[in-house]
Amino acid sequence: MSKFIKSIRGMHDLLPEESHRWQAFEAVIRQLMATYGYKEIRMPLVESTDLFCRSIGEVTDIVEKEMYTFEDRNGDKLSLRPEGTASCVRAGIQHGLLYNQIQRLWYNGPMFRHERPQKGRYRQFHQFGVEAYGIDTPDIDVELILIGTRLWKQLDLKGIRLEINTLGSNQARVKYKKVLIDYLNQHKDLLDDDSVRRLQSNPLRILDSKNPAMKDMLDAAPVLMDHLDDESRQQFAKLTTSLDAVGVEYTINTRLVRGLDYYCKTVFEWVTDELGAQGTICAGGRYDGLVEQLGGKSTPAIGFALGVERILALLESQQETQPETIDVYLVLLGEECEQKGLLLSESIRENISGMTMITHCGGGSMKSQMKKADKSGANIALILGEDELKNQQVTVKYLREKKDQMTVGFNDLNKFLVENK
Repeated sequence: MSKFIKSIRGMHDLLPEESHRWQAFEAVIRQLMATYGYKEIRMPLVESTDLFCRSIGEVTDIVEKEMYTFEDRNGDKLSLRPEGTASCVRAGIQHGLLYNQIQRLWYNGPMFRHERPQKGRYRQFHQFGVEAYGIDTPDIDVELILIGTRLWKQLDLKGIRLEINTLGSNQARVKYKKVLIDYLNQHKDLLDDDSVRRLQSNPLRILDSKNPAMKDMLDAAPVLMDHLDDESRQQFAKLTTSLDAVGVEYTINTRLVRGLDYYCKTVFEWVTDELGAQGTICAGGRYDGLVEQLGGKSTPAIGFALGVERILALLESQQETQPETIDVYLVLLGEECEQKGLLLSESIRENISGMTMITHCGGGSMKSQMKKADKSGANIALILGEDELKNQQVTVKYLREKKDQMTVGFNDLNKFLVENK
C-alpha cells in the first residue's frame, strides 16, 4: 500500500484552529481600507510569464530562480503569480482603470515563489497589497505610510520601525549606476558570483547583498542620495517634511533599494527584530514607469505589500492567542427532540445576530453528548430531552462558570441567550 500524499514542501494547510486568526486579520484590513476609500480588486493566480519578466526584471532572483513557470496545452508560457503589483497593473490597463484616473486599490491572496522554505518564508505565501494610481505628488506616499502605521496600531503590534529612502528619477539612477559600476569594478575581487552577474544588469541590487565578506566594501560605496537631481531631492524633502508633520517616526536608510526593477523615487520598509532573518514585514515604493512599461499610458503609481504569515507570526509572538469560542452547544436526546432541536436552532440563528452555535448530530447518550459539548469549548449547553420537550423548555447547563443548572421555556429562550451572550 502506498503512503499517503503530503502537502508540497513550503505550502501549508491552514487548519481550523488557526483560521480564526486569519479571519480576524482580514476583517481588520477590510475595514481599514474602507476608511481610506480604497476598493478591493481580485486578480488571477496564473498570468503570462512575460508579465513578470517585463515588470520585475529578467535578471532578478524571482524571475531567474523562483517562479513556478510552465507551458499549458496551447504552448503558452504561464506562471503562478510571485507578487501582486504586476497583476494589478495588468488588470488596470486591460480594463481601462488607470489612464487620466485616480484609483486606490487593494488585494489579498496567495503568491508563489520556489525558494528555500524557512520561518516566515514559504513557497505559497499570502500577500496583502495596496496600490494607488494617478497621483504624482508625495502626499499619496505619506498616505500609504499612514495606512501601514494605522494598521500596526489597530493590530497592537510593537517594535516595528519604518525605514525610507529615495531611488531618485530614472535619469538620476542611470547616472548613479555608472558611478557605482566604476566603484564595484575597482573591487571586483571582493564580489561574490551573484554580484558579478548583476554588475552590469542590476548593480543597485548588489547594495542589498547580505554577504558579510562584502559589507565593508559596500558601506564605502558611493551613495545614491549624493547623485540625485533637483526634482528627486525636492520630492524626498516634501516626503520627510510631511512625515514629520504627522508625527511618523522613520530612519533614512541609504542602502534600501528594494528587490524589484520597477521601483523609483520613494521606497520604504517596516522592519522588526523579532522574526530573525525575515525582519521585513511590509515594503513598497513608487513605480511611476511600470504602467507604461507594461503597455499602458504613463501613469504615476505607488504601492506596498505585506506578508500575512509574517504579520500573524509577529502577532503570535507578542500577544496571547485567544481561542475561537462557541456560545451554545445544543444536546438532543431522542428522535422527537432532534426534530424540535433543529427548529429551535434555526430560530436562534435567525433572531440572534453573531450567536455561534453547534447543534448536536449523530445521536448518542447524554454522557457522550455532554463530553462533546465540553470539548467544543461552548460556554453553555442547552439540553433537550423527553421531559424538556413535554414541558416546552430546555435545561441550561453552564460549562465554563460555576452557576446552578436552570430551565428556560421555548418562548423565552432567545431573550435568555441575548441577555447571557
